Amino acid sequence: MSLTTCTIHVTPRQERALFVTSELAKALKISKTRHVTLKLGSKSVALGLKLLKKSGNHLYLPGSVYTQLRMPRAGTSMILCNDGKEIRLGPMIGILTSVTGSSTTPFGSRTEFIRQFMRVGADKAFYFGFSPKDVNWTQATVTATIPRSEGGWVKKVVPLPDVVYNRLPSRSAEKLASMNAFKQRFIRRGIPLFNWEFFEKWDVYNLLVGTSANRYVPESRINPTEVQLKEMLEKHKFIYLKPTGGSLGIGIYRLTYNPKRGYYARFRRSGGNVLLRFSKFESLIKLLNRQSRNLKGYVAQQGIRLIEIDSCPIDFRFHMTKNGSNQWVVAAIGAKKAGKGSVTTHVRTGGQLMTPEQVLRQIFGSRAESVLNQAKESAIQLAEDIDKNYHHTLGELGFDIGIDQNEHVWMFEANSKPGRSIFKHPALKDQGRASLQNIYDYCLFLSRFRSRRDS
Repeated sequence: MSLTTCTIHVTPRQERALFVTSELAKALKISKTRHVTLKLGSKSVALGLKLLKKSGNHLYLPGSVYTQLRMPRAGTSMILCNDGKEIRLGPMIGILTSVTGSSTTPFGSRTEFIRQFMRVGADKAFYFGFSPKDVNWTQATVTATIPRSEGGWVKKVVPLPDVVYNRLPSRSAEKLASMNAFKQRFIRRGIPLFNWEFFEKWDVYNLLVGTSANRYVPESRINPTEVQLKEMLEKHKFIYLKPTGGSLGIGIYRLTYNPKRGYYARFRRSGGNVLLRFSKFESLIKLLNRQSRNLKGYVAQQGIRLIEIDSCPIDFRFHMTKNGSNQWVVAAIGAKKAGKGSVTTHVRTGGQLMTPEQVLRQIFGSRAESVLNQAKESAIQLAEDIDKNYHHTLGELGFDIGIDQNEHVWMFEANSKPGRSIFKHPALKDQGRASLQNIYDYCLFLSRFRSRRDS
């Protein structure tokens, strides 16, 4: 298996042959070959092979072959030869998302993130965005949205990709049987698709049952009964109620029990933080039943006394990615300080984004690095154990992690399509770029664009 990069040119020659420089032929170990199959994504074409006495890694395609392969562009690309007969150009990396009609922001609010991702390895890979309706399974093509080098976007029909990075934004759309069937069609064709769907909170807890990482998960109950709620409040003194399919901290309650003063409910309503006190448990239950459909679709989770700054709890967003060696790494960590009176540490509810070093030095002093390393090891263990028990391919995870006042690490949430708001912090910009590089490297791993020594 030989892997290198080359420059692809379109030639006016009519002969249906692949013209390669002798230097490129030598790198690909095809100097004595007469016929090859040239592949791009799902398209392939059989061609004669002609050597050109030129230096450099250059490949020339007749216009008819360029059109037949539906190449998105000429220019540089990786080139891989498996056995001296099959040559692959690419990889073709498809980003599955929703596509709007806009020529400037074709992927809505995700456009800038997708553009940033497409810049990584742009001189070695072919990138495009697409939605489910853009795929023509009969023709094995995609009506792709492709970035133009001079800015803006262009639509082109290209082959099915070598790998699919799923960034579909809608939880409800992904739950549809038709969407599941659509994604399965890629798998049946041998095209890897990673980040299959959004996690439900309870699914994550189930994936960790019986694993060594389960010790990082707080006690939790799905669809809790009134009796269970009361027991958990008496045992832990405070708990969280979270919608199983929620995100961004929407619909969360923080419930507290004080034997002398009664019960407290803290939640968000009409853009503000609300705190209510109830002398009786029954009154608290009435409020919850009124606002949350008898707690159906909710998880009750043990409250943890987190480390604090200025009496405000701190938690951490760990952005995990697979790398080119198929290993989980901590790509980035953001620390989030809760706003006064807020149920969560989300920035939109008054939370403040900080670096973990800032926070941990303030709390643990000289032990900060050791505490952070322990949290990183825990996050990798969590990612590995979830990955081991999950039935689909994962390449990225976001963990909401807390550290309690005894330095124990806790995982509250796992997201299979983590947001990227932590990368808005100036100190985390480089880590944001590194996370995209890791995802690109993982795409190379899945699409098998790697030399034998990397296999």
